[in-house]
Amino acid sequence: MPLYEYELCEGSCVACGGKFTLRRPITAAPLTNCPACKKPVRKVISSFSSPMKLKPLSITDAKKAGFTVLKRVNKGEYERQ
Repeated sequence: MPLYEYELCEGSCVACGGKFTLRRPITAAPLTNCPACKKPVRKVISSFSSPMKLKPLSITDAKKAGFTVLKRVNKGEYERQ
């Protein structure tokens, strides 16, 4: 189940602290009120957890992986590298 972060639309609360995180199923109805203080809440866009840090692909790595690498020659013209 994914984690969702919420914050109060206005004001603050001693019970929830104004921000809280819940683990909810994707199929659950959208949360509109705080479960603790019953005030209106909105979902906060948050970062996600990545299992590993990836380095950017170099041209050599891209070619080894089977990608076609193109280089811009003129406006609208590309050639293979």
